Amino acid sequence: MGLFGRKNDTDTVTAAPAPSTAPAAVTPELAALTGDYTIDPAHSTIGFVARHAMVTNVKGSFLDFTGALHLDGTDPSRSTATLDVTMQSIDTGNADRDGHLKSADFFKTDEFPEMTFRSTKTEALGGDDYRVTGDLTILGTTKPLSIDLEFNGAAKDPFGNERVGFEGKAEILRSEWGLTWNAALETGGVLVSDKIKLNFDISAIKAGA
Repeated sequence: MGLFGRKNDTDTVTAAPAPSTAPAAVTPELAALTGDYTIDPAHSTIGFVARHAMVTNVKGSFLDFTGALHLDGTDPSRSTATLDVTMQSIDTGNADRDGHLKSADFFKTDEFPEMTFRSTKTEALGGDDYRVTGDLTILGTTKPLSIDLEFNGAAKDPFGNERVGFEGKAEILRSEWGLTWNAALETGGVLVSDKIKLNFDISAIKAGA
């Protein structure tokens, strides 16, 4: 199906779907999703995973963020997304580690209180898969980032809110944004990986619903 169409349970998901070359059929259901949405932070997660000491993963998330989506059910290329993250809200489950991440070694949260994302391009990859490319700004440095998204569906909740849901993932090299602090290990390698995995679990509410 086209933009925001649901997969059947028997559909096969490919590891790297090719961009769809045929335009999606527009149905009333798809067109009805067009509109402006606000990300609901109480039911959304902005998370990350870093390799620690070359042997394990440390997971964390940001607890304070705002974001907005504009979805176009007739032409997904006109859909947009914005995200603003409060860096002081970083949470890895360890107060000492969180404090280090907020310090001048990493995010310098006193000087750079926010991380932002502004989309510049949206692509339909086929089925429920999409790719949103935009500008990610950390520590005052802006570089492009592509996020692969899967549409999880749309529903009206018991309070009358019209919701849409997405899961997303991306990878960055933190050094490209000036996050270069590290420590060498006696056995070789470094304490913190350069590659960081980002994950997004988004629930958004339609304006005026």
